[in-house]
Amino acid sequence: MTQALPALRIAAISLPLLVLAACGDKGGANAAGPGKMPPPEVNVVTVQPRNLGMDFEYAAQTAGSRETEVRARVAGILENRLYEEGSRVKAGTVLFQIDPGAYRTQLASAEASAGVAEAKLNQAKREFARLTPLAAEKAISQKEFDDAKSALETAEASYKQVQAQVNEAKLNLGYTRVVAPIDGVTGVAAKSNGSLVTAADSLLTTIVQTDPVYVNFSVPEADYLKLSKDVGAGKIALPGKKTNNGSLAFDVQLKLADGSMAPVTGKMNFVSEKVNPATGGFDARAQVPNPEGTLRPGQFVRVILSGATRSAAIAIPQRAVIDSPMGKIVFTVSPDNKLVPKPVELDGWSHGEWIVTKGLQGGDRVLVDGFIKAHDPGMTVTPIAITAKAASTPAAPAGAPAAKPDDKPAAAPASAPAASAAASAEAKH
Repeated sequence: MTQALPALRIAAISLPLLVLAACGDKGGANAAGPGKMPPPEVNVVTVQPRNLGMDFEYAAQTAGSRETEVRARVAGILENRLYEEGSRVKAGTVLFQIDPGAYRTQLASAEASAGVAEAKLNQAKREFARLTPLAAEKAISQKEFDDAKSALETAEASYKQVQAQVNEAKLNLGYTRVVAPIDGVTGVAAKSNGSLVTAADSLLTTIVQTDPVYVNFSVPEADYLKLSKDVGAGKIALPGKKTNNGSLAFDVQLKLADGSMAPVTGKMNFVSEKVNPATGGFDARAQVPNPEGTLRPGQFVRVILSGATRSAAIAIPQRAVIDSPMGKIVFTVSPDNKLVPKPVELDGWSHGEWIVTKGLQGGDRVLVDGFIKAHDPGMTVTPIAITAKAASTPAAPAGAPAAKPDDKPAAAPASAPAASAAASAEAKH
């Protein structure tokens, strides 16, 4: 029994040493050779300057291109509603009928007064015509002739006045038929048949023109100023001419509340000259055709400004960018297949890729997937080239967290060495 104790102690001490030795052999197997692991395979993308499409997305709300209140222009009893609520109507369609009885009577009275005035005018004309030759022969006094001339002028003025009253009565009678002022979709009737319509309470319904439809949104001040500067410097080319007031213009797509894309596209046609203090941005508007009526006023949508192109841009997949205490970095693969960390400067992102303005150049190979297997600067790897399109598709690479599509990518571990050590431990276990 006493002889067995030393043997057990030796075995207890030797076992951890053997495990550590095994781990040491496993960790040092970077270089290929007899009994050693080959360099790990990693996915890389070779970056090249290219023309890159730029998209900008903002919250927006739709509105009718024309929204009109339909009001009665004369008072009276609402006799009949002649349209179906929510239907499409053409300009000039009769929507309501107000009782015309009183206005027909007014018209008849005015026409009768016009008849009397016309008779007096004709009499004055005949009297003036009879006295004119007599006045030329001095057969009557000058005063008698002047009175006849004044009577004729008074009769002409009275007739014009009464004729204007006739026209007014005709207009009022016509206003008893309330018509649609524009093409569009009708709203709910504000009054039912038999209701009294007055000048103070004349609203009957509304009409909204939904083809085309307007999309209202706000462009943040920082985005607007930067875009204007890049466009002015020739870094970004717009898809077409500027808006009427000389502001930026884009093609427009709409993302609906359920995540689907609207089947129509439009154009940005207005940007305000001043910043809206309520939003801190420039009020903007786009016009989108809506022949099928799929878009309704008041919908909350996401407006995507597209069509702009950034020339000679270098872009990398968003998951290739890592946060570090030194800022944003990427791992590149040197010509001799060794990892080289490089700090980079970014200028926004588009279509799942970060735009790099400093730190990379054409021909650089950037590590995209394989951060757990390849994490130490100077480490030898086996690069596998993939296309930029494949690299930009969403993925969940193990290792350091990838940058998210916003201005503040997800934070990496406290330091690059710590991240490498954590990745090494995870790979060994």
